[in-house]
Amino acid sequence: MSAGGKSGIAVSLAALVLLSACEQPQPDYEQFSAKEIYDRAEYELTEDNAEEAANYFGEVERLYPYSEWAKRALIMQAYALHVDRKYEESRAAAQRYIDFYPADKDAAYAQYLLALSYYDQIDEVGRDQGVTFQALQALRLVIERYPDSEYARSAILKFDLAFDHLAGKEMEIGRYYLKKGHYTAAANRFRTVVEDFQTTSQTPEALYRLVEAYLSLGLREEAQTAGAILGYNYQGSEWYDDAFTLLTGEGLPLEPAGGSWLVQIYRQSIRGEWL
Repeated sequence: MSAGGKSGIAVSLAALVLLSACEQPQPDYEQFSAKEIYDRAEYELTEDNAEEAANYFGEVERLYPYSEWAKRALIMQAYALHVDRKYEESRAAAQRYIDFYPADKDAAYAQYLLALSYYDQIDEVGRDQGVTFQALQALRLVIERYPDSEYARSAILKFDLAFDHLAGKEMEIGRYYLKKGHYTAAANRFRTVVEDFQTTSQTPEALYRLVEAYLSLGLREEAQTAGAILGYNYQGSEWYDDAFTLLTGEGLPLEPAGGSWLVQIYRQSIRGEWL
């Protein structure tokens, strides 16, 4: 190796941090302390080089596995990998942190990062929602295990959004069946939203679509009851106005009738147990 190459390898990490973006020889990490490598990793993060940062944080863990720096580097590696959109690797690093340091103050953040690695992969409503279920499960762990942490509130908000996302998937399928004239299949999807996703923003439309589906099936009492629930809970919504027009056009009042599952939902609404 030339003298210039040896000189490049021997340069201190502090000097490397100050160098320009010019190509530099790969450093011999073992020549540097844990703190020096960690500092270089943080520098790479500030320069938006998340991939390089993750590599440096990984070297801290590899070379100094039982040090305090290794613990700090592991959680930061999970973060850098997430920034770099390497979600599976980020989850693995976060899970290692939780396994190794379950009582540490940053365990809550590791669990939150793990949940984010699923949440940030949630696709558009029209695609497979398996990752949404995984996000919900991981977010629930943040909420349940670390209720007093600074991440719990954010996890609750993201949980609600992911939950709404699942309801949106049911609605999309239900609307498709309704358009194709498969009214029973459509009604079953909208029923799922009303029963299982009651607190989401999808519920008012689901109730209106039930009015449409049940009227098409000739189930007038069920349609009336769906309209009554809309009137009780969402009278200010456009879906109530549309249901009112549709039902009164058929000479039907918006009030509970018969003994279907919707009557029980209506009674729960009156008792304040539904929403």
